[in-house]
Amino acid sequence: MSIRVLLADDERLVRSGFRLILEAEDDIVVVGEASDGEEAMEKTKALDPDVVLMDVQMPIKNGLVATREIVALGRSGSSRVIILTTFDLDEYVYEALRAGASGFLLKRAPAEDLVAGIRIVAAGDALLAPSITRRLLSHFATPPSPRSEDVSLLNRLTQREREVFELVAQGLSNSEIAERLFLTEGTVKTHVNHIFEKLEVRDRTQAVIFAYDVGLVKPRTS
Repeated sequence: MSIRVLLADDERLVRSGFRLILEAEDDIVVVGEASDGEEAMEKTKALDPDVVLMDVQMPIKNGLVATREIVALGRSGSSRVIILTTFDLDEYVYEALRAGASGFLLKRAPAEDLVAGIRIVAAGDALLAPSITRRLLSHFATPPSPRSEDVSLLNRLTQREREVFELVAQGLSNSEIAERLFLTEGTVKTHVNHIFEKLEVRDRTQAVIFAYDVGLVKPRTS
């Protein structure tokens, strides 16, 4: 089945360029375009794309607000958001991740990175390494006070799941966690899926943010 993509950018030439790149791929189809955040939200609800490529600075409603609303359609909703940005480590990226985006792409990224990124996110993975997420949290965030609802979600985890979650939050891959805990990679993958379900997060990036919110990940001090 083809990956269904919605393009959200207020510049027509940018949307046209992305469309040309993506429609050259056999497994990707552009199902619609939006020129502002409000239109992006409405077309997401109407078209149910797998991936929304979302610019940040758009009229009427910016991409961060639109991303938050798309994610709010349901934690298990099918549409995932990739933020398009000019800089790889800025407050827009941090705010986008807090809003629920599955990652970001630089607007100047090569065409092959754009295509690969869409495939990664459509498969349910995060486009942003947990290590980068931690850098963003350390740079922009202030230490949070854990919310009672987050603590309640954390308490759903078994002891083994808690161990796996702490390693996910440190940025370890499934294979690295398996080696560390003397488990098979398949067992780790099952644990990770259960963790995401119990914590109501969509991917590893959101898991790192959750770990920060409940105090398992500490911001670096300069």
